[in-house]
Amino acid sequence: MGNNVEEIIRFENVSIGFNGRQILKDVSFSVKKGDTMVILGPSGAGKSSILRVMLGLWNPDEGKIFINGKEITKLNERELLPIRKKMGIVFQGNALFDSLTVEENIAYFLKERNSTNERQIKERVKECLSFVNLENAEKLYPSELSGGMKKRVAIARAVAFKPDIILYDEPTTGIDPINSKAIIVLMKKIQDDGATSIVVTHYIHNAVQVGDYFAVIDDGKIIQTGTINEILKTDNEFIKEFFAEMYEGANLVNKNICIN
Repeated sequence: MGNNVEEIIRFENVSIGFNGRQILKDVSFSVKKGDTMVILGPSGAGKSSILRVMLGLWNPDEGKIFINGKEITKLNERELLPIRKKMGIVFQGNALFDSLTVEENIAYFLKERNSTNERQIKERVKECLSFVNLENAEKLYPSELSGGMKKRVAIARAVAFKPDIILYDEPTTGIDPINSKAIIVLMKKIQDDGATSIVVTHYIHNAVQVGDYFAVIDDGKIIQTGTINEILKTDNEFIKEFFAEMYEGANLVNKNICIN
């Protein structure tokens, strides 16, 4: 690895507040090309806020954010557009357009971000639906899909234009265990294709299956970053409590985790 590994995302001492309440406090972390960073923490800790400032939806009060070596914190909407075009996002609520078919939902951002023609777009939609195991679902509407199917369409839409970075906001929230497992498998397939990812979640078991590195956040402040083994060795009481379910027999064999 070493210094020759390209750093894709870097947060430097990022803070932001609204109405006198600090949402993020001095947040710093970095993600290297091809790695998956999982941001773990309880509800309201500031996890999704990190995605919002990264997308340029919120401007931090202090600190800097770099994407592919370019600082984005001072850019206007027009300047942010080419950077956003390199990022796919899977929203917590899926954010599908109810009035559009599955095919039209996936094609929506392809038409917006690429200069491909209609035939190429249709082919890419088919590829993406095959990737998420939803062949022949093109003409269905979101109201005809289960929760797990909607999430898979949202993933298909996020990967359709082959982004450099994929952001996941609580990707398995509200999904049954079987569909949740299918989503994790898809996320691993996307990792294998070389995407750099940030995953926001409070589901520890799922996080361990997809994460290379982890950041634990509480009350807007990152308490610790590192591999799962490094985090589990901490003496921090909050982290011990948050990860307590791991010590109660969670199946962590696939990651060869030592929790002694």
